[in-house]
Amino acid sequence: MTVSIMNRLLLIASAFLFTMSIYAQQRPNIILIMSDDHAQQSISAYDTTYIRTPNIDRLANEGAIFENSFCTNSICAPSRAVILTGKHSNINGQVHNGIRFDSSQVTFPKMLQAAGYRTGMIGKWHLQSQPTGFDYWVTMHDQGRYYNPEFIYQNGVTKVEEGYATNLITDKSLQWIDEVSKGGQPFCLLLYHKAPHRNWMPDTADLNLFRGKKYPLPGNFYDSYNGRVAAAAQEMSIAKDMLVTYDLKMYDPAIEDTKWSIRNYVDDYSRFNPAQKAAWDKEYKPVIDQFIKNRPTGKALSEWKYQRYMEDYLRTVASIDKNIGRVLQYLDNHNLANNTIVIYTSDQGMYLGEHGWFDKRFMYEESLHMPLLMRYPGHIQAGTHVMQMVQNLDFAPTLLDFAGVKPDPAMQGVSFKKIVEGKSKKWRDAIYYHYYEYPGFHSVKRHYGVRTDRYKLIHFYYNIDVWEFYDLKTDPHEMHNEFNNPVYAKQINKLKKKLQKLREQYKDTAEDNFRIGGSNSQKGN
Repeated sequence: MTVSIMNRLLLIASAFLFTMSIYAQQRPNIILIMSDDHAQQSISAYDTTYIRTPNIDRLANEGAIFENSFCTNSICAPSRAVILTGKHSNINGQVHNGIRFDSSQVTFPKMLQAAGYRTGMIGKWHLQSQPTGFDYWVTMHDQGRYYNPEFIYQNGVTKVEEGYATNLITDKSLQWIDEVSKGGQPFCLLLYHKAPHRNWMPDTADLNLFRGKKYPLPGNFYDSYNGRVAAAAQEMSIAKDMLVTYDLKMYDPAIEDTKWSIRNYVDDYSRFNPAQKAAWDKEYKPVIDQFIKNRPTGKALSEWKYQRYMEDYLRTVASIDKNIGRVLQYLDNHNLANNTIVIYTSDQGMYLGEHGWFDKRFMYEESLHMPLLMRYPGHIQAGTHVMQMVQNLDFAPTLLDFAGVKPDPAMQGVSFKKIVEGKSKKWRDAIYYHYYEYPGFHSVKRHYGVRTDRYKLIHFYYNIDVWEFYDLKTDPHEMHNEFNNPVYAKQINKLKKKLQKLREQYKDTAEDNFRIGGSNSQKGN
């Protein structure tokens, strides 16, 4: 080979490498921040009733807020599996929490990794199997702990690390971004928080927040569940099922509670170092003393429990918001903001006293809704409000689309890239939902259903056969089951047909007669 030909080949190779380098730099970095059980109504970009969340709100102000973002199965592990795979629970296999996720499946991190992205997963994994498709990962065992948690590293090492989980997960995430962002490749990070999951243990730095604040009771806090058999059968009532010791930190020999509640609270309490314990006792000992002195009963006890729940829940939310601010500030300081997609979401919604409940699981609005906010400067116009009905099913194809990677054909979700960019309005007219974990913790019956922009049809099954229908325009809080109302007969028939088509589309027509064993965590995942 002559020298001239060799030089020409070298020039071509250099040009190719340079082009690929430019392409890699132009592809966006991706940071998907997900919390656990974050109620949309506790984000001030959605609702200012309870708390101000300026850093989460910043994503809405500088990007887009999705007003109709929904999950496909309102429980932790299944939602996470749907996000990874872009497939409904019946297809990806993660129908409930007590299953080991099949990590051999195609996931969007694997596809991004194959396309030249550096990929990382830090925080709450909660899928039992080890993460795959990541260059780096560090997770927590099961739910993880709020204080001085164990972190499991991909090299097999497990370490207890001193501090508060939300801060530690953010620390590790920023350290990883700092390392990989200098390499010239785009990166994708799944930054997954434990908070604000039960049992809502705030950071000692936030114990001064909201002290003594009175939160308005939801209008349906004393719901009688008339006409709603499944709603009446649940075990997620603040009045009846919320534990005084474990959930509300009332740890004292003078307070009677279940052995499980006391044992698990003591397990958490024993993790404190001396400084943490001193700060904790300073906050909660006066509350315990006052509780013992007054001994509320009946409605007074129910409402006291609600106020305590809200105070601690919102303190954990405040820590999430503060740490999101740290991430956004880091991106600003390191000139990464303009080429980084930042998404904030949760694995599902949460009840903050609506229907008298905590937890999630039902297809009712508070747990069906997922918060979703997304920023990508130059591509998503600041202050965008997306009204179309998107689902966690759509996250994988959307992120792949933004990265210039064709989604896997088996993915059932649809990219909403053009929707959020304002380039298209064409979208689906209904969403499909299916919850499977019964018998199980909180005793929410198995059910599936369809939701349109105005109507919702739900079928509860397995050990019952009950239908519910709601007109969300006239009954947004879903208090009146209109399934037997002849006024809605034509609409119900239309929705039944739509539901059947969706079940066929998503290959979810087989009866799910699988058995659920005792592998579900008592902490109500």
